[in-house]
Amino acid sequence: MWKDTKTETAEASKSRASLGRRVLNALLSCTGDMEHLVAFMQDKLIGLQLVVWSLRGVSRVTLANNPLSGALILAALFLASPWQGLLGTLGVLASTLTAVIIGQDSAEISGGLHGFNGMLVSLLMGVFSSAGDWYWWLLLPACLGSATCVFLYSGFSSVLDRWDLPVSVFPFNTIIVLYLLCTGPNNPYFPHHPAPAPGVLDPNGTQLVAVEVMRGIPLGVGQIYACAAVGPSLLILVAILLYSPLLAFHALLGSTAGTLAGLSMAVCHDSLYSGLSGFNGALVCMAVGGLFFTFSWRTHLFAIASAFLSAYADIALGNLLGSVGLPACSWAATLTATLMLLLTGSLAAYRIPTGQVMAPEHNLLSKKHWEAGNTAERESTDV
Repeated sequence: MWKDTKTETAEASKSRASLGRRVLNALLSCTGDMEHLVAFMQDKLIGLQLVVWSLRGVSRVTLANNPLSGALILAALFLASPWQGLLGTLGVLASTLTAVIIGQDSAEISGGLHGFNGMLVSLLMGVFSSAGDWYWWLLLPACLGSATCVFLYSGFSSVLDRWDLPVSVFPFNTIIVLYLLCTGPNNPYFPHHPAPAPGVLDPNGTQLVAVEVMRGIPLGVGQIYACAAVGPSLLILVAILLYSPLLAFHALLGSTAGTLAGLSMAVCHDSLYSGLSGFNGALVCMAVGGLFFTFSWRTHLFAIASAFLSAYADIALGNLLGSVGLPACSWAATLTATLMLLLTGSLAAYRIPTGQVMAPEHNLLSKKHWEAGNTAERESTDV
C-alpha cells in the first residue's frame, strides 16, 4: 500500500512537471519572432494572413516582429484614443494591401515591413491635425499617404541595400514632411498645428517636478506611437517585453538617456513631461543595443552613447525645422541609427546583416553557436 501511494505521488509529480513544461513552452512560443506562425498561416485564408501581416507591421514600429505584440500595441492605441487607433489600423492596412496589390516581395509583406511606415504616417496626421478627432476627411490623405510609403520603401531599399542598411522610417519621415508642407497650417480641408519656432515658448523656470520627469521616461516609449498616456505607454512597453526583454530594457534606457539630454539642454518642460525628449533615444538604443548588433558590454555602451547623440540631434533638428513650422518627427533616430550601422572598426564585428536580424536573444544565441562551430572547425583543421 505504501508503494502504491509512493507511485501515485511520483506520477502526480511528473504530471505537474509535464504540465509546467507545456505551459512554459506555450508562453515561450509567444515570444520572439514567432517563426512557427509563418508556416502555420501559409494555407489559411488571405484575410487571416492579412491580419497577422498587419499586426507584425504594427510591432515593427518598435523594431519588434511579433503579431501578439502588435495586438497589444493596437489595443493600447485604442485605449488612449479610439480615433488614433482607427487611423493607425487604416494606415497599416492601406500600406500592406498596397504592397500586396503591386506585388512586393512576399517575405517583406508577411514580415510586416510594408506596414509600419504607413501606420506612422496616419498616426502623425491625426496628431498634427487641428480639425479635432473624428474628422472623417482626414481618412483620405491618411490612406493615400500610407499607400505611398510602399513606393518610397521600394525606392529607398534599392539604394540602401548596397550598404546593407535597413530602410527604417525614411518613407514615413519623408511623407509626413511633404504632407505638412503641402497643406500648411491654414488649409481649409486639412489644417494642422505648426511646430513652435525656437524662442516662441516661454522661458523655462528653475522648478522641475521630479515625478513628472520620471513619468516622462515610460511615456518616451509610448511617444514612438505618438501616445502620451501613461497606461497605454506601459502596455506598449509590455508588448516590447513580450517580444524581447533585452529590447524593452534598452527602450527604457534610451528614453532615460534622452530625458537626461533634454535636461542638460534645458528643453521645454512639456517635452520632458510628455516623453517627447525620450523617444528618439529609445529607438536608437533599441536598434544598437542588441537588434542590429550582437549584445555585449561594448555594444551596450555604444547603444547608450548613440541614444544621447540621437537626443541631442533631435533638439537641434527641432530648432532647425521649427523655424519653418515643421516637426522633427523621428529624423534624429533614423539618421543616427543609419550612421551607427555604417561604422567600421572593432564594433563592425558585432554587426548583424540586415536580412538575418531577429530578436536580440536569438541573435546572441546564434552568434554563440556560430563561434562554437568556428572553434570546432579550427580544432579539426589543426588536427
